[in-house]
Amino acid sequence: MLNRIVKMSFKPEKIPEFLENFEQNKHKISGFDGCHKVELLRDKHNTNRFFTYSYWTDETALENYRNSEIFKGIWAKTKVLFNEKPEAWSTEVVSCEL
Repeated sequence: MLNRIVKMSFKPEKIPEFLENFEQNKHKISGFDGCHKVELLRDKHNTNRFFTYSYWTDETALENYRNSEIFKGIWAKTKVLFNEKPEAWSTEVVSCEL
């Protein structure tokens, strides 16, 4: 399992546009082959900062998504709303206690 974290900061006036785009497309992301779940998180103190946290079968599944027309369309609408360069990390669980 691979977890992908993407940090994005938006121009405050563009947040509603981002949220609308995410709501319209989250089912396409979570329904993409190899994606198990996608979450959208918001920083409690810097409310123009958001994180997507997605769960993928493996690196190949994530790369297939990143090369898809679905991703390209979503990203084209998202990247013009940023006020900072986004950051992304691919991670794997080392330890977990429930």
